[in-house]
Amino acid sequence: MKLHLNKLTKWAVAIISVFTLGVTSTVNAVYAEEAETENKNYSISMSPLNQKIILNAGEKYSGSFTVTNSVNNADEIKYNVSVQPFYVDSDYNIHYESTENLNQIVNWTSTDIESGTLPVGTSQKINFTVDVPKDAPAGGQYVAIVVSSVSDPDSKSNSGSVGAMMNQNIAMAHIVYAEIAGTTKHGGEIVAATVPSFLFDGEITGESTIKNTGNTHGTATYKMQIFPLFSNEEVYTTEENPETKIILPDRALTNKTSWKETPGFGIFNVVYTVEFEGVTTQVTKLVVKCPMWLLFIILFIIIAIIIAVVVRIRISKKRTPAEA
Repeated sequence: MKLHLNKLTKWAVAIISVFTLGVTSTVNAVYAEEAETENKNYSISMSPLNQKIILNAGEKYSGSFTVTNSVNNADEIKYNVSVQPFYVDSDYNIHYESTENLNQIVNWTSTDIESGTLPVGTSQKINFTVDVPKDAPAGGQYVAIVVSSVSDPDSKSNSGSVGAMMNQNIAMAHIVYAEIAGTTKHGGEIVAATVPSFLFDGEITGESTIKNTGNTHGTATYKMQIFPLFSNEEVYTTEENPETKIILPDRALTNKTSWKETPGFGIFNVVYTVEFEGVTTQVTKLVVKCPMWLLFIILFIIIAIIIAVVVRIRISKKRTPAEA
């Protein structure tokens, strides 16, 4: 009887090993290939897209960024430049029409260019100045310097909302995250950080919610490391190039970090780390990725093994002579 059970056990291990080997080769293939970034051409490109600055009350700050008309475009671009408030609501939806205390910087900011023309393949440096009043409150201040293309260079449509500008050809915003020096408070709370233990489909994802409890912006850092079940070699990691998000004061941001190339089946050790303003939360999980059809096959194999064992036991009992 032990011999039969050993044979059945070996067959079960062999079947499961086939699936495991298939998964290992898939993981190695994914790990070996670098993700290709698709090149996309825009009417206007901007560099940098944002910047963080520290300002002092009563002083003047000068900054700049560059806009470019791609060489792949067919025509020159006529554009206007405007200064707009930048704000996010409690659901972290972006708005450009707020006039809250966090947007007083709009009234202190001016640009050296209000309109212009970009021939194909050329760039334009746009300078801006922030003239901070002596009574400026300490804490975060946020402004968007918007460059929008227009069909009429004399159009004053940029005096309207960014939403209206979007109805034109294109509008891009350079976001300035400013902190007025003084009695500032940096602080935050990592409300939640989770990684699912079992997946039928989709990507391995770490999700977290961070609330900024200070009076100025802070930067959240998200790292994910993924290892095969019986290996210390990472198949995916963002440790050297972590994802970052800027969170405004009195706002909570929910963010997801995913392994885009998650294979269809596998067992992985996942380490998900979230940091914000000196607070760190780390989640370590064993994650099983198994499609529904494969789960049914495994269950069928297990049930078949159990039935085979039961049948063998009954046959063995019938063959055993009855005791006197």
